[in-house]
Amino acid sequence: MKHLKILGIKFVVIAVTVLSIFGVFNDIGLGNLLWISLFTTIITYLIGDLFVFRQLGNVIATLADFGLVFAILWLLGSLFIGTGFPIITTALTAAFFIACVEPFIHHYFVSQITQDRRSTDRLEMQTEFAEETDVQDMHDKKYESGSKDEP
Repeated sequence: MKHLKILGIKFVVIAVTVLSIFGVFNDIGLGNLLWISLFTTIITYLIGDLFVFRQLGNVIATLADFGLVFAILWLLGSLFIGTGFPIITTALTAAFFIACVEPFIHHYFVSQITQDRRSTDRLEMQTEFAEETDVQDMHDKKYESGSKDEP
């Protein structure tokens, strides 16, 4: 359920950015923009957040998300709109704005996913009790009992 919430937040961020930038600068329908946003969200979440972010950290994942979003928007924009220089510029601008929000999404991702792990770890912890022993007391007891190892 937590992954769906993070996916929803990521979709809203990407959809608002794609609708704003691609919708203003290109003549493309709302349905196509939503499909572009959905594909971009799913691919970047699977590759960028679940794999790169967990393995390499926030900075590398944000840079990877920037490159991934740019490539996906350029490819899908070329398929839905056509090729040309404005598609590259539009995809680059949208990727920049999405990459600016990614560190916040990663922070939320960490707080939600690790929160579950911490709560289960707390339930599994136990306290160990033991008597404190003093080395000198042990030494004295050993020699009081008549041990033959006395110096």
